[in-house]
This record gives sequence, structure tokens and C-alpha cells, in this order.
Amino acid sequence: MDSYNDTAPAHFPSLAEVRSAIQTLEEEHKLHEVPLTGRIIHSCHYLPVELSLSGHGPTPGGLLSPPKTPDIVPSDQALQMTAHVQTNGVEKPRWSLATRRGHTAMISGIESLADTGHQQLIVAWTGDILQEGSDETVPLKDLQEDEIKEMVHTVEAYKGTKGAGVKYIPVMLDEKIAHGHYDGYCKTTLWPLLHYLLWQDVATETPSQDQFWDTYVQANQAYADAIASVYQAGDLIWVHDYHLLLVPRMIRQLIPDAHIGLFVHTPFPSSEVFRCLPRRKEILDGMLGANLVCFQTYSYARHFTSTCIRVCGYESAPGGVDVHGNQVSIQFCPVGVDAERVAKDRDAPGVKPTLEALLQLYKGKKIIVGRDKLDLVKGVLQKLRAFEKLFIDYPEWQGNVVLIQVTSPALTDSPKLERQVSELVSHINGEYGSLDFIPVHHYHQAIKKDEYIALLCAADLALITPLRDGMNTTSMEFVICQQGGKKSPVVLSEFMGTSGNMTAALQVNPWNLGDVARVIDQGLTMGDEEKASRQSTLYDIVSTHTSHTWAAVLQRMLLSHIGHEHTAHQTPYLDLEHLRSSYQKAKKRLMLFDYDGTLTPIVKMPSMAVPSPSTLAALEALSSDPRNLVYIISGRDGAFLEQHLGHFKGIGMSAEHGCFMREPGAADWTNLARSLDMSWMKEVEEIFQYFTERTTGSFIELKKSSITWHYRQCDPEWGDFQCKQCLDLLESNLAPKRPIEVLVGKKNLEVRPIAINKGEIVKRILYNNPDADLVFCAGDDKTDEDMFRALKLFPIGVTSVTMQPPVTAALTRPPTPSGSPKDLEPVKLALMPDRVFSTAVGPSGKKTFAQWHVESPEEVVAAMEKVLAP
Repeated sequence: MDSYNDTAPAHFPSLAEVRSAIQTLEEEHKLHEVPLTGRIIHSCHYLPVELSLSGHGPTPGGLLSPPKTPDIVPSDQALQMTAHVQTNGVEKPRWSLATRRGHTAMISGIESLADTGHQQLIVAWTGDILQEGSDETVPLKDLQEDEIKEMVHTVEAYKGTKGAGVKYIPVMLDEKIAHGHYDGYCKTTLWPLLHYLLWQDVATETPSQDQFWDTYVQANQAYADAIASVYQAGDLIWVHDYHLLLVPRMIRQLIPDAHIGLFVHTPFPSSEVFRCLPRRKEILDGMLGANLVCFQTYSYARHFTSTCIRVCGYESAPGGVDVHGNQVSIQFCPVGVDAERVAKDRDAPGVKPTLEALLQLYKGKKIIVGRDKLDLVKGVLQKLRAFEKLFIDYPEWQGNVVLIQVTSPALTDSPKLERQVSELVSHINGEYGSLDFIPVHHYHQAIKKDEYIALLCAADLALITPLRDGMNTTSMEFVICQQGGKKSPVVLSEFMGTSGNMTAALQVNPWNLGDVARVIDQGLTMGDEEKASRQSTLYDIVSTHTSHTWAAVLQRMLLSHIGHEHTAHQTPYLDLEHLRSSYQKAKKRLMLFDYDGTLTPIVKMPSMAVPSPSTLAALEALSSDPRNLVYIISGRDGAFLEQHLGHFKGIGMSAEHGCFMREPGAADWTNLARSLDMSWMKEVEEIFQYFTERTTGSFIELKKSSITWHYRQCDPEWGDFQCKQCLDLLESNLAPKRPIEVLVGKKNLEVRPIAINKGEIVKRILYNNPDADLVFCAGDDKTDEDMFRALKLFPIGVTSVTMQPPVTAALTRPPTPSGSPKDLEPVKLALMPDRVFSTAVGPSGKKTFAQWHVESPEEVVAAMEKVLAP
């Protein structure tokens, strides 16, 4: 399930096996002193219960009973005393809770995690509050303070089937925000897009796609705030579905070190569809705030990965996406149903009489059953046309088969679709029906559970053919209801999230009406032996990979991700006041800067990376102070640095990742690589040329001592693929034989001498300036990590350090007869641990050796301006 395979695995792990793996992981984390509370916080759209209010406010509908003299209780228990209303002299609770219909598979899975002693907190919106005894709602703004307090207490004190193991935390949303979020942005923008529909396909008037964006953001922030209010260090957090795609990043901003998973229950479209969304970047970045993003199928996970790469420009990583050095894992795990609950519903006393009545009513007829929301993506129209096609291609079924189609209101109301379905039903019944036979029975209404289960048990075929769907529980419930009964086959759309692991079902393309009709005929005429074989395979899958197993697998996935080597620590934001204070006190300062991505933004064409006027002004001010030594340590060649910064005579420069050095005030460059073997460059150039010819948009940058292959302007996925192929060729054939190092940068691949890097240049500068008592060093990419690593001078508890001569010093000094450097001795540094400001440019979650971070090159310049301010 965790691996990338879009079909069912040969063996689904049992619930006991998954729980055993969870216990092992928890013991390992405990051994390594990783804090875990055993609690899991889940956030979903609705609470599993509906709230009703009676006697709202001091109105004639009910009077508050006078309170008794209160007992002396601690203040934190005060909410345990609930107010009641008095009606006709009878006192009853003001708030009542009822089970909400829908999402039973998800909720049963979540609550099953409490069986192993893990407390579950479900953080969700209350839904519209109903006035008891009517269909009217009570606006949140009309509730009195004591009513809100009592509601919160009632919800949090609610004990369901799991008792204290599951606790509900209500999210309070103003009705305008709540309905703008759900009825607005979720229903009119996200839902169609995620199901491969653009907005003009589902609405007669296409609204602005930003019309409800603000309410979507506000609602997501309310959920994030509610989660943060109950969070304890060591909790696991799971965010569920498309309603809350911004929540992971919002939580990350509130709780930087939280362990966050996001499960998307809907499909996820290809990048070409998703890129139509105006707020695509914000949505994707919101999702990537999680440590782990999980989907129903591999294809959805693959689409998401591709979208992150193509739309956001992030790089792929093993099993996920690299987001500024922080690896977000992308996996998939299909949802199951609560098999035990469905089996109990099947055997309930009310089912049998309804089943017998159905079988008697349609005696001598084959029964086909379908249940769908009346939504464009559910394919009800196509299903009806395929049923008509059955009568055309297989006329022997006329008068011998009925389709019972139940539909419920959809997320997106569509009077046009309702009219089309009604007209098509009437057409089929008029064309193929008679006075004593109606081929299509369409019920556009909610039906009772017993009636629904009886329908599934009575069916000779289930026809479940949405055009696009994520989690569809009807197919799995049908399999359970058929166990021990007719063992009837099920026809599934190949575009469903659950079809990948239900391979024994009859799968069809719902757009191919002739093929659907053929498969319906195949299912209705299938022999008992084949029926039993298919049913046995499907039942094993459905009864093994249940909603309980699904929830446990999610818990195991997130636990496995904790402590992963690619999980970044959260680097604090640069303390500007501390930097300024230390800068003013220091007698000699080393100011070290990378160029691309640090002093200038990353651009598509390297030649376009030009420093801004504010950057030049800050560099001039720094270099004019005699107490400062300013160096630009870049991968650029010397000519480029001279062109843009050469007029600053007081600035030192290091080019080509340390191969060339120009000291402050000097006119000439020192070639630190002159004694190194550079014969490998021709071989590397030939390899790069081979890949350039096969990768449109790529080019080679040839420097004096290094060579770089750029593919920023290529198709991102093809460029990444070619980069991996080239890297494999270099590392397997050339690097073992030559003194070179191969570096994967930001959309480039660079080969340089192994003996020299930016870290060695930092060591050289420190060695030559042991009296420096402050170092500020800023960089943004992997090559700059060598600098940050070189500045990790002080072991814990050590406040002074002696530095050995660096490699680069030996390269520019004549050797002694023994081969050792001449006149080089260790030096004691004047630097103190709190005067080293290694600063990574990028988000706080970026994996780095730096002690601090800033978000952008502009903030690097702002930091310089801050320390220069009088």
C-alpha cells in the first residue's frame, strides 16, 4: 500500500499486523526519546454529530430554571454545570446531539484507533445549528455567551461508542464564512476541478473563482487555530479532504515541529487540469505544509507530484517532493468500509421483510441496483444511456430486467441535470415499458438504511459507474451484503479510486456505452461458479482492508516518517536585534555572502541575475567600514563577479566554488586549483553535450575549473529524468576514476574538483583572520551547506577553538621536502559561539546546517541595512 502500485497488493496486511507495526514503531521512538503522547488529532469538515438547540435565549419558548446554590468547585470544572430549559414544568437539556449521516467509513476508521489506547480528538465544524422541532437554523451570532459555553461543553463531554477514547472539539464558524467556504469555494471551484470539470461545465453563470477565496482562507485558519489550541507536543495530526487543504501549512506556521499528515479523499487531476486553478500555488503550498500527503490511488499521488514539479517548480525526491530542502512524503492508501458494521446492518431484523417484499415485487425479473449523488461526475446520465443500449443490443432483456436507481442531492445543485435524468427515465420507460412493466425505477430521495441494505441484498447486479470518483463505499457494501446470498457481480467504473484494489469486479469505461451494455449482459448471464470465485476474492479484500485497517495504516505511515533523515528541523528566523547588537560590539567582522539566490533572486537565465540598487548600496556601506571584511563566495566565474561587483575594491571574491580567489584590494585572482589535475573536464563536457542534444532547453556553462549543465528551461519532469540519468553515468563511470565531485544544484548539475569547495574557502578566511570576533554567512543552496558546516566550530559546551590549517592554504604554499605545508601552524580563534550567524535563505523547514534563516534575498539585504542603521 505504501509503495507506488496502482493495483491491489498480493496480500493486504491484516489489522493485527498493522497494529503490531505501530507498537514496534512507538517502542523505537520511545527508545530514541522521541516524544509521543499517544493522541491523534483529526480535522475534518463536519463533526459526526448534529446539534439542536431548544429554548433559545430568554424567550417564551422556554425559561431558564433558577440555578441551585453552586457547590465550591475548581474554576476549570465550572463548565461541567450545564443549564437546562424548563418547559411545562419539565426540565430537559438545552442542547441535544444526533448522529450525522455521511462519512461513516472515515469516522469509523478514526474512532477504531481508540481501541489500542490512542485517544482521538476530532476537530470539526459544528454544522448549522438547528432549532429543535423545526428546520430553522440558529445563527452563531444570535447565541448568548452561556449558550455557546454550554454547547462547547456538551460536545466535548459527548461519549460515543468509544467513550472517553474519542473527544469532539467544535470549530465555531460564522455562517457567512462557513457557507462561503463550503457552498462557495469548495462546491463551485475545488470539487469540479478535482473531478476533471472546469467551472463552465457545472454552472450556467461562471462566478469569479476568487469570489469565495477569502472565506476559504478564513475557515481553514479557524480549523488550524482550533487544532493549535488543543495540541500537545508529541501529538500526531491528520487533516482530511479538500475542504482543508490550507490547514497543514497554517498548522506548520503555528506549530513548526508538528507531525502532520493530509489525506485527500477525492481524486487529484493531472497537472494540466489543476494548473487552471487561479489559486493553485497557494493550495499546493498549503498541502505541502504536511510531512506526509496521502491519496486513494497511486495515479492521484503521481498527478500531485507532477503538479508540484510543473506548477511550483519543486524538485522530485525519492517517495515525494523536495520543498526547499524539506522532503514531503507522497503516498497512497485506499479507504475501506467498516465491514463488521455493514454485516450487522445486513443481518438487522428490518432488512428481511423489505428484502422479501422486493423479491416478490420483481419476481421473475433481474434486478440492477445503482445509488449515486445526482452530480455530473457520478455519470447517472451515461448509466441510463448504457441501460437503454442494453435493450438495443440485447433485446432479449426487454421486459426481463429492471434498473432501480437511487439518487441523492449533489454538492452542486443542477436543475438542468435533474431535468435531463427525468426526461431520459421517461423516454426509456415509454420506449421499453408497458402497462405491467416499468424498466427504470428512479428514486431521487434519501432512503432508510434497511431499504438500502435490502436493495443491495436483492440485486442481481450492482452498476456503479461514475465518470470520476475518489472513495465510493457502495461497491464495498454491496460485496458484504452479497456474502452468503446471491453472490451477484458488481460493475465498476475504471475511474474510481476504489477500482484499483477491486480487480475481481467487472470494470468498464463509463463513456463506452456499448461496452457497458456488454458487461451488464456478461454479469447477468454469469455462471454460479464464476460469481462465487469473484465474490470470494472481493470479499477477502473488503473484509481485510477495512476502514479500521486504513486508519491504522495512516497512523503507521506518519509514525514511520517521524525522525526520517530528510525531515527538516525548523530553523529559527534570524534575530536581527541580536545580530545588530553583536555587530556593533565586534572589533572585526567577517561578512560572507553567496550570490545567486542570496544577493539576487534565482532567475531562468543566469546572465539575468543582476544585483539591485539596494543590494549594491548595502555592499558598498559594509565594505567601506574598516572593521569589516566582505567576501562574495559564489559558484559564478570570476568574469561575471568582476562585471557586477568588481568596482568594489574592498570586497573579496571567491569564484567557481572556491577554485579562484581575489582578496579585498587585490587586482589579480589566485588560482587555487592550478596544481590539481583538470584533464577530466573534456570527458565531462562530452557527457554533458550528449545530454544537451537530447534535452531541449538545456545548455552547458563552461568555467575554468568546473563545468555545469543547466536544465531550468526544460520540461521539468523530462529535465529531472535526464539529470538523474546523467548523474548516474557520471557517478558510476567517471567519479570513481577522477578527483571530482558531482553536485546536484537548483535545476543544474555541476562537476568540480573534489579538494575545493565553499567550506574550504570559509576555513581559509577564518584561518587568515583569527582575530575576527563576528561572522555573518548567508547562502541558499546545497553548495552553501559546505560553508555552514565549516562554521559549526563549537561542540556543545565549548566556547573557544583552535583551528587547523585548511586545505586551500596548502595549495598556495610551497611544500617542504616531506610534502607538508610550510610555516603553517594551528591558530586560536577569537570567535565565540554566539557571534556566528550562519543564515540559510529559504523557509524555516529547509534542511540546513545553518543556525538561522531568512525567507528571501530581499531579507538578506534588509538584515544588512538593519546592522548598518545608526
